[in-house]
This record gives sequence, C-alpha cells and structure tokens, in this order.
Amino acid sequence: MNGSRDINIVPASIVVAGLIVAGAVLYQQPLKSTTATGKQTASADKAALIVSWDDMGVQLVRAGVIDSEKFKAIYEGRGQFTNEYANLLFGEDDGQLEINKDNAGFVLNLLWALGLGNKSPVLEDGEMANPKYGGPQNFASTAGWTMAKGDVMDHYNAHRFINLTAEQEKSVARVAQSIYRPCCGNSAYFPDCNHGMAMLGFLELTASQGATEKEMYNSALVLNSFWFPGYEPGEKQGGGCNV
Repeated sequence: MNGSRDINIVPASIVVAGLIVAGAVLYQQPLKSTTATGKQTASADKAALIVSWDDMGVQLVRAGVIDSEKFKAIYEGRGQFTNEYANLLFGEDDGQLEINKDNAGFVLNLLWALGLGNKSPVLEDGEMANPKYGGPQNFASTAGWTMAKGDVMDHYNAHRFINLTAEQEKSVARVAQSIYRPCCGNSAYFPDCNHGMAMLGFLELTASQGATEKEMYNSALVLNSFWFPGYEPGEKQGGGCNV
C-alpha cells in the first residue's frame, strides 16, 4: 500500500495481503546469506537467517497482539500447523529461529505482530504518525491485522517486547529508511503494509542482539528475497502486496 493513496479505504487487494497467509511468497533458489549477526551460513540447498527467538511468541500471545486460537486455526485448517510453528508460538525457550524459504510465510506473520506491537520511535514519530494520512489505524499493516485480541490499535506501539538503547533505536531507524519493499515501494521506516511492519520487527530483533547496521541491512535484503522471489536488492517498485 502506498501512503500517497487514499488511506481511508483499504484496497481489497491489500486487505487480502493483510490477512494471515501461510503460503506467503517464498524465495525459490539457493542463496548464500548472512545471519542476523553477519556470519556466513550457506548450505548446498538452503540459505537461512538465524536470530534468537526464545519466548517471543509467548510474549506476543500473552500481550494479546496474537490471539493464539485464531492464529492457530488458520494453519490447522490448512493442515500446516507443524511442531516447528507450535514451538515458535508457544515455546518458552525456543532458542534460535532459523528463517528460510520454507517457513518465511509463517515467520512473516510473527514478525508482523512483533513490529506492530513493540514500542518504537519509528511508529510513534515516523511516517505512520504523519497527520496527513489521518492516523496509523488506516493502513494495511494495522487494519489488516485481524489476529489480535480486542482492538488492534490497543496494541499498536504499546508493548515493550524488545529493549533497545537510544543508539540502537537510531540504528533501526537509519536501516529502516534504506530498506525498500518491492510490493509498494515504501521503506521499512513507513511500515504501512504487512511486509514493512514485519521488517521493522526483524530489524528491532536483530539490533537487540548486537547486529551492526551493515549486518542488519544485509540480513534484511536476504529476508526480502525470501518474501519476494526475484527481488533485486535496492529495487523500488509498486503494485500491491501480492501473496
């Protein structure tokens, strides 16, 4: 969704993209990648990003950003709620999260919830708060998140899931301004769609784990390649968040 469009009515194509989608677009070819902390983790048939997840799923459920029954029902209805997904959502000490082409769709939705709910200067002072858009509640990344308990805006920028230093917050903002989504051409600093909000959550998570700005940027490009097949780093294009 492009912020310059009429945001008082969420386009149908964006609403579809805003719903929980287990089969989100996935990267189709092997790719040498870096982890979220910058170490090389290539294999012959799969690339992956690795971050610490621990009990983040539990925190998201406990706070109500994710209604676990609604969330789980989507995947169970498709026969896709695997043990891996259950551990990411309910695990108390799930340790490392490996993001790869096979689970990128599910992880997209977890990170979407994280980016939406975590307190962040990007949400509070960035483009989402620009009065000319009529309020952050009008975007696909907020109006499209139907998996929260209660009103989604009760959770927007409301929870301290990740503690960042002032310098880390500045790093997240700088990197977010340089990461563009091919779905709508906006940067992660303007997370007005599901991919943008998920990317913000990812950058916050990696920053909290000591990633440098270069490592955050490189990892974000790899993550975009999982979500958008054929994505070219630095590419800006519009056309909606296709799934």
